[in-house]
Amino acid sequence: MKNIRDFTLAELEEELVSIGEKKYRAKQIFAWLFRGVTSFSEMTDLSKELIAKLSENYYIENIVDSKSQKSKDGTVKFLFILRDGNAIESVMMKYKYGNTACVSNQVGCRMGCNFCASARIGFVRSLTSGEIISQILEIERQTGEKISNVVFMGIGEPLDNYDNVMRAIKIINDPKGFNIGARHISISTCGIVPKIRQLADEIELQCNLCISLHSSKDDVRSSMMPINKKYSIAEVIDACKYYIEKTNRRITFEYALVDGVNDSKEDALHLAKLLKGMLAHVNLIPINKIKDGIYEKSSTEKIMSFRDTLNDNGIVATIRRELGSDISAACGQLVRQQKQDV
Repeated sequence: MKNIRDFTLAELEEELVSIGEKKYRAKQIFAWLFRGVTSFSEMTDLSKELIAKLSENYYIENIVDSKSQKSKDGTVKFLFILRDGNAIESVMMKYKYGNTACVSNQVGCRMGCNFCASARIGFVRSLTSGEIISQILEIERQTGEKISNVVFMGIGEPLDNYDNVMRAIKIINDPKGFNIGARHISISTCGIVPKIRQLADEIELQCNLCISLHSSKDDVRSSMMPINKKYSIAEVIDACKYYIEKTNRRITFEYALVDGVNDSKEDALHLAKLLKGMLAHVNLIPINKIKDGIYEKSSTEKIMSFRDTLNDNGIVATIRRELGSDISAACGQLVRQQKQDV
């Protein structure tokens, strides 16, 4: 059986025709899915015969919130159990401009970044598009609040699950789906160069691209992020320039500040030189502590000095507001529990 939430509207139209139904039925079913129904029997404008046919051929992915936690700042972290018993974490963050869902796209991660808790759990599998969008639907159902922004910054590397992430984005962006504009959708990647270039060619998807950089020096970045041994900083920057040229979209470079590793004035000047002339913004992240982590957060003084040095040298830089760190929901802190029975 197939998860009916895995299909874009166009794909669902093809599916319905393939089982002998009228194409227009797909729009009805698609609309019901984004009203949050959990069974075909809730689709009250469909015939009993069609509901029976759908039940025989498809299922609706209903992930289960095993344990949610609420931060003192209003951030909510969810532990979702998937159909196969694997678990992922998702986060809802509240801002003045609306609610943001931080979604996972894989069970575990194979990138191995040593400042990220997700890397510790290893890679199990990629999520389908339906499992990705189910996180948003369940967050809305649990909280009773509308999601207006989506960031692919949870567990997993989005460009390592490219096809499913792109399909999920098309569903999120669809006016008959979540109707969330592409410019309210952000993809964060550690820098898989061929996929950055492929993303640049997805002209119809004007999403925000965020690059986890964390150092402008290859030796330092390689010590933090194994992916740098495959794709050097120069290669990543070259792909980013291609992305900017193709889309005319600004790229956000994420930079986690680690005490004594990448937070000196020299590091800031080196980064400013690297990004000079690019349509770029630097998002400075005071690194978040993870269990048995080897890194310590830079001091507030160093963080502010790093930002000021970048700004003084023509690079727009801001310090990310820390949300959810008291419930381990902040950047780099998401993990999953072991596979369990449901």
